[in-house]
Amino acid sequence: MTTKINYPIAVALLLFLSLVLGLGLILPHYQDLKENSKKVEIAASELKIYKDYYQDLAQVSEKLEKYEAQLAKINSSFPSNPSLPSLLNFLEKTSSQTGLMLKGISPAAPAPSTKIEGLRETSLGLIVSGSYYSFKNFLSILEKSARFIQIESISFSAEEKPETPINFNLRIKVYSY
Repeated sequence: MTTKINYPIAVALLLFLSLVLGLGLILPHYQDLKENSKKVEIAASELKIYKDYYQDLAQVSEKLEKYEAQLAKINSSFPSNPSLPSLLNFLEKTSSQTGLMLKGISPAAPAPSTKIEGLRETSLGLIVSGSYYSFKNFLSILEKSARFIQIESISFSAEEKPETPINFNLRIKVYSY
């Protein structure tokens, strides 16, 4: 007995099986390809953002090179080490140059202020004695110094005799980072 194969049914069955197997094997790879292409698009957009960012940084760096002298002055205004002995020496020399007598220097508790991250404050109390004109020159030199010195408060006392020097009490802050 010989069996007769029905070719149209066999061809349809083989086509159906190859379609199912093809989809079963190809579809996962196609989905992986889609996911990878999305990842590539995301990475390309991130790369463009980074390129733009670094290009902006380069432009800002070029602009800052024009102001190098001013930036050096700012860096000297905010030394990384507050160097208290050099600050005290500066205050002593400045007071004597202006005709004031430095009577005392003491650490002062810092007044509450807004804190800037990385910026340190050193607070000092000063007592100087002399004429008003000498004190005015002293303040002018402090204002023009390369260090960033902020005067928080000034008080003074004088005796009734006009030839007696005036005592000035200052509270200052010196900034460093």
